[in-house]
Amino acid sequence: MPPEKQLQHVFPKASSYDLEWVRQHSMGENVLFNLESLTKSLELKPGMRVLDLGCGKAISSIFLAKEFDVTVWAVDEAIAASDNYQRILDAGCEEKVIPLEADARTLPFAEEYFDVVIVVDSYTYFGTDEKYLPYIARFLKPGGRLAIVDVCFTSEIESLEQVPDFLREDYQKYWYFIHTIGWWKKLWEKTGLVHIEAAQELEEAQQVREQYVQDFEKQGNPDPFAKALQLDGQKFISFFKLIGRRTGKSAYLQDYKSETNK
Repeated sequence: MPPEKQLQHVFPKASSYDLEWVRQHSMGENVLFNLESLTKSLELKPGMRVLDLGCGKAISSIFLAKEFDVTVWAVDEAIAASDNYQRILDAGCEEKVIPLEADARTLPFAEEYFDVVIVVDSYTYFGTDEKYLPYIARFLKPGGRLAIVDVCFTSEIESLEQVPDFLREDYQKYWYFIHTIGWWKKLWEKTGLVHIEAAQELEEAQQVREQYVQDFEKQGNPDPFAKALQLDGQKFISFFKLIGRRTGKSAYLQDYKSETNK
């Protein structure tokens, strides 16, 4: 099967979007490929309130609104809400996607407001903090889902001596906060705040990997992540999805906002 046909078969929704548009507005690998893989394990119903946290340039939010008819709050700290709003307007999604500039640790929402919180390719930047899950869980309705898709290792690195040779040069800049699926699963389970519904490597991980490398080879731009994928002959780096359903346990966390503002 030709590569383009294979991508259409594996990612039928994401492949319907202009690839150059997606490439231009993805802040890493093809964000829609990862998102579509995540949504295969996640029930989204029309009218749901969805928080797209760390949405980047909001194309993930546009995708969610168009494909699932949900209302999406597109939240990112680094991208101007006005810039995202223009993309939302251009996509005809202004009635379904609300852009907002906010830090993932100081969110301006009511408790139990969202049906689903989705985080694509950014949870590793803040979610390794053991206090973060109790914080974000506050914004989920009982029975709501927290769903993330991100990069992972297939073996846990416990010390610098265990870092593979191909990662040594960049490990302490870009990779020290990456973990295995098992590490993430334990981090979430021990809080009692979510029941794990999915914790697995993406079935489409190879396609995501290949497309990411191809994109950066075409552009000719140096990228430490693409470089690592090219050198990773053992498939030490992969991609995973993790979905937790909110339990009835209280999400108690004293003064988290004041601590993160220090």
